[in-house]
Amino acid sequence: MILNEEDFKKEGIRLAAFLMAESARTAPKSKGEDVIEIVYADGNELEKLALKMEELASGGDRDFLRDAESLRKSQAVLLLGAKGEKTVGVNCGACGFESCAEFKKAQRGGENFIGPNCAFRMIDLGIALGSAVKLSAVIGVDTRIMYRIGIAAKKLGMVDADVVMGIPISATGKSPYFDRAFKK
Repeated sequence: MILNEEDFKKEGIRLAAFLMAESARTAPKSKGEDVIEIVYADGNELEKLALKMEELASGGDRDFLRDAESLRKSQAVLLLGAKGEKTVGVNCGACGFESCAEFKKAQRGGENFIGPNCAFRMIDLGIALGSAVKLSAVIGVDTRIMYRIGIAAKKLGMVDADVVMGIPISATGKSPYFDRAFKK
């Protein structure tokens, strides 16, 4: 049997994404409590996200257009999110409240993401994102963390987390995530 790259590229991207997801899953979490949600999307779901991002650009952030084009050049996306309402319970004040008890009383809401959030839970999300993209570099697929993809995914109901980031994944001759032109 002889296979060319197009024969196995989709499966390679999928395998890379799944390994990245497992790297994010096993990344250290505060108090060993896992609040991370991970979703994989490809195919038509990428176009749904890109269309939502274009719609969101009408709100004034024209970089949604640029990031939508980058997403369209991708073969898949990992969506990583975290629930931030459950505190770690250390009363650190990093959330802006004097205690975890004060934080728990706060009204939660937001247009793009839901907050306020326990700072440790957001740190956990950052470590999970870093673990995923570190592995992508090791295995040789191109990625970039994009919060605008996360906003679109949240608004489309693809992820239930309070804060979501997208990691588009590509395996092409040149990374579509750098040297990106602003789309007018």
